[in-house]
Amino acid sequence: MTSGSPFAARVGGLVLTLGLIFAWPTGAGQEPKSASPVLSPAEMESFLLKGRIVGKRGAGKGVTDSLRVTLSDGTLTHDVHVQTVDIHKTTFEAGRASEVNFKDSYRFNIAAYRLAMMLGIRVPMSVKRNYEGSPASFTWWVDDVGMDEAGRLKTPKRGGDPERTSKQLYVMRLFDELIENRDRNSGNMLWTKDWTLWLIDHSRAFRLGDKLRKTDDLARVERGLLGRLRALDADRMREAMDGVVSKDELEAVLKRRDALVAFFDQRVATRGEAAVLFTMEQ
Repeated sequence: MTSGSPFAARVGGLVLTLGLIFAWPTGAGQEPKSASPVLSPAEMESFLLKGRIVGKRGAGKGVTDSLRVTLSDGTLTHDVHVQTVDIHKTTFEAGRASEVNFKDSYRFNIAAYRLAMMLGIRVPMSVKRNYEGSPASFTWWVDDVGMDEAGRLKTPKRGGDPERTSKQLYVMRLFDELIENRDRNSGNMLWTKDWTLWLIDHSRAFRLGDKLRKTDDLARVERGLLGRLRALDADRMREAMDGVVSKDELEAVLKRRDALVAFFDQRVATRGEAAVLFTMEQ
């Protein structure tokens, strides 16, 4: 991986291909700042890395003092989510909950995006960039958001098409197991107005556990996603995740990947493909 070169270029055609599959997002947060731009992944990444800061305010929800920052390149103006948090505690106490080797880091937003792109999962683009002298994640603010998960659960039919909604939630659960995300909550599950799920804020993911935590939530898996998970190459992963996860964090991801593949292979063997595998229609 060449230092300083765009991630979209470093991973070859993969990001561009996934961008076409998913009608690449034009945002990363709540309401759109302006009309949704049509950008290639490389153009979006360049904007995040080079756009001039023209405004800022608190991002709203969350406990890490993150910011909603407006960028402009003279033609396009759009908001981004900026996080500089980078905390490591031997022991973290939060009410009844406690955690050893606790980490809360902007790095993991970038890592989650890079890994999601290798798997075809909807996580908004996030890049590493300095903010007022501190390294930070600059994450595209998701456009056209209708509500978060708490809002969806209050709707009469709990969202759009029930089957499509259920499939998207299964994809999320697999991803959260893979990255050992300890902080998935309704506020970081965003539904766009066409009932597409976007996953945001992964600063408390990438723990070091090598076991699956919530296998009861993993009843089904998207067929193509399981294939891409199985095909993840350790060397390719090291290159893609360079600078945003440690060696131990990466090795833990690979161990959880192996555990996930073994889990679903066993589930297919005992229950049959029709009961476990599904195809996601975009």
